[in-house]
Amino acid sequence: MSALVCGSLAFDTITTFPGHFAQQILPEQLHILNVSFLVPTLRREFGGCAGNIAYSLCQLGGDARVMAAVGDDGKEYLVRLQSWGARTDLVRVVPESYTAQAIIITDQDNNQITAFHPGAMQSAHHTAVPDGGGIGIAIIAPDGRDAMLQHAEQLAAARIPFIFDPGQGLPMFDGPALEHFVEMASWLALNDYEARMLCDRTGRSLETLSRTGLRGIVVTLGAQGCELWQHGERRHVPGVAADAVVDPTGCGDAFRAALLFGLERGWPLDRCAELGNRLGAIKIACRGGQNHVIDRTMLGVR
Repeated sequence: MSALVCGSLAFDTITTFPGHFAQQILPEQLHILNVSFLVPTLRREFGGCAGNIAYSLCQLGGDARVMAAVGDDGKEYLVRLQSWGARTDLVRVVPESYTAQAIIITDQDNNQITAFHPGAMQSAHHTAVPDGGGIGIAIIAPDGRDAMLQHAEQLAAARIPFIFDPGQGLPMFDGPALEHFVEMASWLALNDYEARMLCDRTGRSLETLSRTGLRGIVVTLGAQGCELWQHGERRHVPGVAADAVVDPTGCGDAFRAALLFGLERGWPLDRCAELGNRLGAIKIACRGGQNHVIDRTMLGVR
């Protein structure tokens, strides 16, 4: 069975600020914010949540089927996806548009500021979840607003279990819309900041949300690992020490690839999270979201 990966394909421009954002941004002056960061290093990488998730999922041995949209400049990305064994029949090429672009600045504390041009991603909703079988699990990762809503509804109608991973797209949705996603999803995957925002907008705690029809809520905590909420109970899964801390870009996507891989195979959620923490530690030691190497033998993955 394949894992349907719904989300963005993007090109990332990644820069590093050799300082601390907190020392450059004055809280009392936010209403007249005018800040410039000198970034001596710059790289261009393949990125986007769907691409990053598919990259790690394919390395784990999963069957990734990507559903996304690219512009005229995205054909090289399609070849790249196919080289991993990912299926691209649901990737739409939108004429006279650019593939989504992200410009990311990372400081010495691994805090990030991102500017994002959606480009072709805004047409992702024109591709529908296929009616046929063969899809065992799916993820709704950050994408165009209409695409996230429609694809979630189509997955729910088809009774395909899916992870709702709103990521940077969470601010696009108000409380009732987020409640609608929770009602449709089987699992939620968020970082700690997104979890707080979700609770604020829905007016419900993670404990309460986990007592609904959800099979589980996963909240990533960076180096501290993650916490799992199931049936109102919280468990902590410790983090894994990285050999080096080089670039956090794509760590969350590597973690979500592990969730998809394990959940599709019927693993318990804590085992999936343990694998996700290990993948996050591998990824953070490499630059970009698609350059780390996963040794399945070392991870004990079959």
